Amino acid sequence: MSSPDFLILYEHIVRELDADCLLKAELERRGYTCELMQLMAPRKLSYFINKPKVIVTSAMYDNKTLNSFVYNVVGKLNKVVNLHWEEVLSREQEESTFYSLTENAAKCTHICWGEAARQRIIGNGVPADNAVVTGAVQLDFLLPQFDRFYRTREQLADEFGLDTEKRWLCYVSSFSCANMDDKEVAELNDMTSLDFDGFRAVGKRSMDVTLDWFDRYLTKHPDEILIYRPHPSEWQSPPLREMSDKHPNFRVISDYSVKQWVKACDLIVTWMSTSIAEIYYAGSPCVVVRPEPLHDDYDPVVYEGVRACDSYEIMESELENPPEVFPVNEDLIRLHYDFIEGRPAYVRIADLLEWTLKNPPRDLPFSEGYKPHFNFVKFISFIGLNLMVSMKIDPYKFGFLPKSFLDTTSRMLGYISKARVSKEDINALTARIRGLIDG
Repeated sequence: MSSPDFLILYEHIVRELDADCLLKAELERRGYTCELMQLMAPRKLSYFINKPKVIVTSAMYDNKTLNSFVYNVVGKLNKVVNLHWEEVLSREQEESTFYSLTENAAKCTHICWGEAARQRIIGNGVPADNAVVTGAVQLDFLLPQFDRFYRTREQLADEFGLDTEKRWLCYVSSFSCANMDDKEVAELNDMTSLDFDGFRAVGKRSMDVTLDWFDRYLTKHPDEILIYRPHPSEWQSPPLREMSDKHPNFRVISDYSVKQWVKACDLIVTWMSTSIAEIYYAGSPCVVVRPEPLHDDYDPVVYEGVRACDSYEIMESELENPPEVFPVNEDLIRLHYDFIEGRPAYVRIADLLEWTLKNPPRDLPFSEGYKPHFNFVKFISFIGLNLMVSMKIDPYKFGFLPKSFLDTTSRMLGYISKARVSKEDINALTARIRGLIDG
C-alpha cells in the first residue's frame, strides 16, 4: 500500500466533514492522494509503515494533543497542519494556556480564519511563520458555486416530515455542557484548566428558560415549526424529548450542517453559537436569545456588544418581526473571518498544503521539548469500542462492572456511532463536491 500525500483527521461530522471533503476534492483535482480518518476510529498500522506525507489535524493545543493526534496515528511526522476548528473563543479561553497552542504544538502550522486569531496565537508564542491566514473553509459553502450542494426546502420537508407551507425557525444550540454529568465536566476542567462548572450552570439555566419560552411561543404559534439543531456534543437530552413529545411543531434534528438549515429556514435563533458567521454571510435574519447575561469569560469575543432578547416578550416580538439590523457587530465578524469571494478558503488552504508537501517543514514539532509516548491502551480500546458499535453491544449488559465505567463506555459508544461515516460515503460526498468545483 502506498502512502497518501495527505491524511485529514476529523472529529465531528456535522462540523467538519463537508469542509474536509471539499479540501480532499481540491487536492485530488490537483493530482494528489488524500484520505480522511475519524479521531476515534481504530488506528491503521499501515499509516505507521507507509506514513502520509502531511497530516492535517482538527486541533492542536499542546504536547498531549501532538502525541494523541499525530504520534499515536502515524508515528513521528514533522509536516503537521492544524485546521484549528476551535478558533473563535471566549475571553477566558483566549487567556487560557490550553487554547494558546503551547509547547511543541506551537511548532506545527496553524490555519487562521482571520487576522484576529493569527495575532492572538502569535502573541501567545506561536512563531509568525507558523500562523497562516486562509479564511474559514466552512464559509466557502455559502459561495454561489455551492448553491446546488444543499438540499431544497422540499427535500428536507420530505425527509423529516416538515410542512413547507409553515414558517421554519431554526434554533442553533450551544448547550454543549448543560446536561453533562460531574465526571464529564471534571474531565473538561482538568484538560483545559477552565471553569466548565460555571459554564454548565449558566448553560443549564439558560436552556431551561429558553425551552420554557419556546413552549409558550409554540403554543401560541402552532402554524410555525421550530427546528432545534443540537450542538455536536449535545445528545440524550431529556428536556428536548419532553418538548418533542409536547409539541408536534418542535423538531430536534442533528442531521446536516448548520449552513444547510441556515439556507432552508426563514429565521435563525441562537444563544452564543460561533456559527453566527455562517448566518451573517448567508444574509439570513437572526435573533439572539439570552434569558440571562453571559459573562465575558464564557461569551465568544465576536459577540461583544450583542443585541440579545432577555425576556419572553422581547423574544416573541423579534421572532414575529425580526429586526433588519444584524444582532452582532459586523466589523468583529469580518476581523475574525477573512472572507474573500474571489479567493475561497479551500483554495488558499490547498495552496498551503501543497506548499507543505513540496517544501521542508516550516518547523519541527518532533524535536527537543517533546517525548513521544505510544498509548497502547487507547490503541486497543478504540478497536474494542468500534467492534461494540458494529456489533450493537449494549455495555449495560455487563452489569457486574462499575456503573461509572458503564456510563463512560456508553457515552463513548454513542460518540463513535454518531461520528461514523463509511469510506464509500466519503468518496461519494467528495465526488459530489468535485463536480461543483470543476463546474
